This record gives sequence, C-alpha cells and structure tokens, in this order.
Amino acid sequence: MDVKTGFFYLFSLALLFSAFRVITARNPVHAVLYLMLAFTQAAAIWLILQAEFLAITLVLVYLGAVMVLFLFVVMMLNLDMSSLRRGFWTHFPLAACVGVVIVLEMSYVLMSGFRDPSRIPAAAGQAAANVSNTQELGKLLYTQYLFPLEIAAVLLLVAIIAAIALTLRRRKDTKFVDPSVQVLVQARDRLEVVKLAATPAPLAPEAPATAAAQEKKA
Repeated sequence: MDVKTGFFYLFSLALLFSAFRVITARNPVHAVLYLMLAFTQAAAIWLILQAEFLAITLVLVYLGAVMVLFLFVVMMLNLDMSSLRRGFWTHFPLAACVGVVIVLEMSYVLMSGFRDPSRIPAAAGQAAANVSNTQELGKLLYTQYLFPLEIAAVLLLVAIIAAIALTLRRRKDTKFVDPSVQVLVQARDRLEVVKLAATPAPLAPEAPATAAAQEKKA
C-alpha cells in the first residue's frame, strides 16, 4: 500500500466518523461542526482523485459560505432540541428502512465497479491525464447541461426570495416607508401653505416711575 492509498483510507475513515456524528450529535452546533469536518475530508479525497475543481468548490462554496451561514443560523435560532426529539422513535423504523435501501443501492453500484475493473478502458485514464478537468467540466455545464443549470439557478433565486419573505417580520416599533406611496408623491403634497389671520402685537407695559421723578412731581 502506497502513501496515496494510506491517505485515502485515513480521509475516508475521518469522513465516515464525522458523517456519523452529524446525525448522532445532540447539540446542533456540534452537528454543524462535524459536517464541516466531513466536507474537508471529502475535499481531501477529491484532491487525491485529481478533481481539484470540485475540491476547491466544496471548500469555498459549502465550507466557506453555506456552512458558516448554517452555523450562525443555528446559533441565533436557539432551537429547542427537546421538542425536536419528540417522536424520534416513532419514525425510526421507516427511517432505518430507507437508510438500509440506500446503503444496499450504493453498495451494489460501488462493488460492481470494484469487481470488474476491466470495464474502465485503459485509454480513458491516459486521456484524462492530458485534459484539464475544470475545462471539461465547464464545457459540459454550459453545453450539454445548460438547461438544468439554468433551472438550478432559478430554483436558487426562488429559494432566496422565499427565505427573505419567511424571515421578514413586521414589527410595531419599526418605522418604514411604503415605496409605492413614496414614488407617487407630488410636489404639492410635500409643502402645505397655511394662511393665518394677522394679529396685532401686544403693547409693551409702561415702566414704573423712579423715586426721583415722583419727588420732582411732588
């Protein structure tokens, strides 16, 4: 067993352990951290398989942006785990059956490739060594899979709008301006001239006479 194979098994074991802890951790923050660890191990495995573009995309997009947002959301929501765990064992048999079916399907697909390695032509490996996988992936995305890519972009846009609409709560102590009313406003609505009746100024009170003036008059 060479060094590359040893690292592959090491990253795979760490990936399986972190993925198992994601679904068994009692604290949701710990589950998110284990999921971030799983993403790093998957990126390392892709680097070993010479899929550099997928590895750096997983690190930058999912690990650097999506999972950090997940972590902040989980910490800010302060989820009540006791209410979420209620009814867990009721749905556990169905979830276990679905998990077993998924494991069997993946095992069948993977083991069929391991049992018959001759299905992969030798020329394919030699041709892949001289081609940039990033360039070929870009060609496939924007030629053969252009329509599914546009559908995914529209779905992400709808998800962003729905997330904003769900989290936008109207508070009574918040002042806001309706843009539709603000656009329709006219100049005469901004300034109102009020005509007031003229009122005379009050007369100033007479100053009291000094003591010297009063003696002179006397």
